[in-house]
Amino acid sequence: MLKRTIDGSMFRSMLLMGAACLEKNKATVDSMNVFPVPDGDTGTNMSMTMQRAVMEINSVKSDAIDELASALATGALKGARGNSGVILSQIFRGFSRALKGTKDNITGELLSAALSGGTEAAYKAVMKPKEGTMLTVARMMSESVARAVSRGADAYSVIDVMLESGEAALKKTPDLLPVLKEAGVLDSGGMGLLTIYRGFKLALDGEEPGEDILGFLEKEKAVEAAPQDIGLEDVNEIKFGYCTEFFVTRMPASVTAADVEKFRDKLLKLGDSVVVVHDDGMIKVHVHSNAPGKVLQYALSLGEIDKVKIENMREQNRAIAEQLKASEKEIAVVAVSAGDGIDEILKSLGVDSIITGGQTMNPSIDVISQAIKKANARNVFVLPNNPNIIMAAQQAAEISERNVIVLPSKTIVQGVSAMIGFNPEGDVESNKESMTEALSNVVSGSVTFAVRDTSFEGKTIAVNDIIGIVEGKISVVGHSVAETTESLVDGIFAERGDDGIVTLYYGSDTPKEDAEALCEKLAEKYPEAEFAAQYGGQPLYYYYVAVE
Repeated sequence: MLKRTIDGSMFRSMLLMGAACLEKNKATVDSMNVFPVPDGDTGTNMSMTMQRAVMEINSVKSDAIDELASALATGALKGARGNSGVILSQIFRGFSRALKGTKDNITGELLSAALSGGTEAAYKAVMKPKEGTMLTVARMMSESVARAVSRGADAYSVIDVMLESGEAALKKTPDLLPVLKEAGVLDSGGMGLLTIYRGFKLALDGEEPGEDILGFLEKEKAVEAAPQDIGLEDVNEIKFGYCTEFFVTRMPASVTAADVEKFRDKLLKLGDSVVVVHDDGMIKVHVHSNAPGKVLQYALSLGEIDKVKIENMREQNRAIAEQLKASEKEIAVVAVSAGDGIDEILKSLGVDSIITGGQTMNPSIDVISQAIKKANARNVFVLPNNPNIIMAAQQAAEISERNVIVLPSKTIVQGVSAMIGFNPEGDVESNKESMTEALSNVVSGSVTFAVRDTSFEGKTIAVNDIIGIVEGKISVVGHSVAETTESLVDGIFAERGDDGIVTLYYGSDTPKEDAEALCEKLAEKYPEAEFAAQYGGQPLYYYYVAVE
């Protein structure tokens, strides 16, 4: 079987397309930053690094692969901005070393060596590597590619493996780095790296870059995280206020590797985010410190300094704080939701911040606290929408610096009803009264399935039976979703009369046609009532039922 290789012309196209893909999507990568101003914006820094590499690549007249790879590495190092840019330059440094002497074709084996070499160089460049970052994404990608090549994968197949394994690695970053999980985002550097590699694939397929880099992620993982989600409490946490970047050039022949290591050690005592890359007779330096003058003084002992850039991150933070303060709302609402349809309904009614949760995934106090911060309001209403979440919400309210009002909503439909009673122009007390009254005027039902054999209040239940629940109590047990739901509505109408408004929020496993057919049947049975089917998208529950 013929193994496909990548020639020099295609390699050039891949590099240029990777840069174009990142440039087009840099704002989305920027939005994944955990910290308000950790190191500038990751997407912008990485894109500027790539654009400088493109300049070097365009200066190469031939399509010799090793010349293109060398230009890529040189340009990326010269243009490296921020931690992410320096790490990216080291990944491409590994590419250049692996492809040295290669003129015409890149095989799967060579591409694997390039990825492994890049990962090794990147880890060495960072003084204290952390898992859950772009380093992790690069490492897991190179490991998966090595396994694929050992099984015979060619260069084109390697690109597919890079994307598949990179996506899987990116999804794991919040589990490896607690600060990502707390903020509800994926690692921005890993996202940027994967965006470049998606550009590689686009070039191979002859396609153009789009603005949909989150499209490959499951919706629940592609958390919306924009700069406006930063809370005022988050903007004063910078320990080292100055981001300093520069080159050390024209180093005397007497400067040794040991001297460079001593320089690294001095920087570690001054600050953090230290990256020192020694390559081709120059040193690229990046550090966060409170004494940029000392950093430069130490560097002068090694050679001349060039292209110095010092940014006051505290000043940037203050600007963000002022912007947030100016945009701070009087009242906001945070609500727990389960299902993309329910999310959209709650947002349309005025909910500012959605917390994903429910029966099988109760959010922690910390997650609720972060949502309260990001709501950016002086007064925040919280709708737990589940009895198991109310206590955590109350604890989050106690530790918050905002005025937090926890409304005791026990179901999703109570939360929806409360939002119908919400007036964004009203004051806190009037909204508290109207929302509490609204949630108490709805009867909540739900239809799901039994996960085991049991008995409850005289009812014998077998695994996979369909059960109907009203206000937290099992009221109906059956074998058909439609019949059980109908019986649940029958029981509610028997208690309160049959002239209400009934909404069936159908779940992710319930066809729209089934929900609409059930509404039509119930409407014929109860002509005095109104029935509507609405997409909820909730897992595990066929229907949430609201009767008002």
